[in-house]
Amino acid sequence: MRVTEIETFRAIMGSGSTRKAAALLGVTQPAVSQSLKRLESEAGFPLFARLRGRLQPTPEAQALLVEVERMFVGLGAIEHRLKSLREFGVERLQLACYPAFGLGFTPRALRRFMAAKDAMRPQVSLQILSSKDVRDRVVSGLADFGLMADEVSTEGLEASVFAKYPGVVVMPKGHPLARHKQIKPEQLAELPFLALNPEDASRRRLESALAESGVTLSVSVHTPYGASICEMALHGLGVGVVNPITALDYAERGLVCRKLSMDATFSCLLAVPAGRMLSGTAKSFLALMRKQLHEDEQKMREYLKAA
Repeated sequence: MRVTEIETFRAIMGSGSTRKAAALLGVTQPAVSQSLKRLESEAGFPLFARLRGRLQPTPEAQALLVEVERMFVGLGAIEHRLKSLREFGVERLQLACYPAFGLGFTPRALRRFMAAKDAMRPQVSLQILSSKDVRDRVVSGLADFGLMADEVSTEGLEASVFAKYPGVVVMPKGHPLARHKQIKPEQLAELPFLALNPEDASRRRLESALAESGVTLSVSVHTPYGASICEMALHGLGVGVVNPITALDYAERGLVCRKLSMDATFSCLLAVPAGRMLSGTAKSFLALMRKQLHEDEQKMREYLKAA
């Protein structure tokens, strides 16, 4: 049994004659008659009775039509899915991000993405996790890709640098350091310092660079997240050094950001499951993330320049 024979049967059921069915299908009337003859031969019983020049469906034909319509509903869904994939890619986006890029940056990129996809918005899962949990989620295939810090293992992943920036010093309005455009290492000594956890690679790089200048930090609070440092700095609990993209989320709330005269690098890795291609939707969003990153970088540069 061929699909063309099923299509012919459905057309005859809907039109009531081989002539009209032929017009619907764009074929000749003899071709419709032959297709129907093959279908009835394979079925082993007649599907239509010929009454006064019209085809009268038998009870068997009526029963068969129920299944045929179900099949065409399925075909219609397949056609719709193919069109959707062609125009929009996979309509699901699964993201895993560590807080430095997940709390402010990724929602900004998603806002642009959803505006561009307003004809058919994909379903999005945004999981904000520790870098270790981001890695585990990407390795297990539960995320299309992830953004994570560079202190975790990249085994089982295809990883590349997504962003790499020198850290900025953050402090509340009115802080004595706010009058300086650039902060020197010795100016951080003895101040209540808000630090990332000791195992954080960015903190280790900062402390190593400060040690070369003979500076030891007076850590009053340590936390796993740069966002927490920014929040605490806003509340006057001390100063800290964070990723500038994270700091940008708080600058509009009054957080003061200043350049650091030495290099304290913050690196963000893009991780995808090894050997797995990104969907069209994931590729589109990643492209928008890069545009958003460029704009955020420019905005922070202008902010620091105007300080």
